Amino acid sequence: MKKLIIALLIITANTAVAVEPKPGVNFKATNETIATDSGNKIEVVELFWYGCIHCHNLDPYLDKWSDKLAKDVVFKRVPAIPRKNWAPAAKAYYALETLDLDHKLHEKLFEAIHNDKTLNPGDPKALVKWIALNGKLDTAEVESAFNSFSMNAKLSRSFKMFKAAGATGVPSIIIDGRYLTSSTMAGGEQNTIDLMNYIINNVRKDKTK
Repeated sequence: MKKLIIALLIITANTAVAVEPKPGVNFKATNETIATDSGNKIEVVELFWYGCIHCHNLDPYLDKWSDKLAKDVVFKRVPAIPRKNWAPAAKAYYALETLDLDHKLHEKLFEAIHNDKTLNPGDPKALVKWIALNGKLDTAEVESAFNSFSMNAKLSRSFKMFKAAGATGVPSIIIDGRYLTSSTMAGGEQNTIDLMNYIINNVRKDKTK
């Protein structure tokens, strides 16, 4: 793996300390190169789970960052499935995408689980009911999205991507199908955004050589 020579600004107390992120500590190569489908653009993928409080905490930072994406960068969310009991929440996200409700209800679903504590991310029936209620849809329409023909293929892709990335938890960030970092590796939400930007800048330089 080519070493990314980058500087990351970490704010601790009232002192700003510049440090060089370390391969294997703050970022690493993915276990396998993951094929992207964004052409020549730099693809950034967040692996997340609705039941993860750290994913919930990172989400506003990603939203703010993605609102100002450079033209050569594409951002995608992929629900992680390292274990079977994460599958219902993954199906919920893909159902939101299918129903064109992801932008409207993604953050609200996080809030229902973590702030309101009224929803179990492992309960598919509860998730269907919640989406139907908040999306103002018939339950049958949401169930159809949950059980669509393409759903199994999407779940399989999520499972394989988590494994190929070498992720050990969420939220994890895959950049250009080659580099992996996370809020734990980066040291917090804002540091994750800073590290993403630096890796993207270095990938961009590699692409222009």
